[in-house]
Amino acid sequence: MTQKKVDKRRAGLRKPRRKRVTLKCQSTDAQSIFVAGTFNGWDPAALPLKRDADGEWSVDVLLHKGRHEYKFIVDGEWLCRPHGESGEPMCDDCVPNAYGTMNRILEVA
Repeated sequence: MTQKKVDKRRAGLRKPRRKRVTLKCQSTDAQSIFVAGTFNGWDPAALPLKRDADGEWSVDVLLHKGRHEYKFIVDGEWLCRPHGESGEPMCDDCVPNAYGTMNRILEVA
């Protein structure tokens, strides 16, 4: 072990641990789904989801402890949930955003 690594451990300066989280979205008719949020600078092209045979889309993300907000981008449309937001009741894991729509929230312990 190098002296630099030893010094960091002594000082308690280890990198914060991240937790693997799987984000899922169900949509049998979507052509593409991405996820954007506070964990990737809201980049709509950074995290594509992959579809399985049953139409469930998912992606694994390494996230730091804390609260994260995100949205799915389904065929180019930003959505809190697939199939739109209008007329949907407020969900327990969604919060209003500055644009008058909803963001999903995720708490990582």
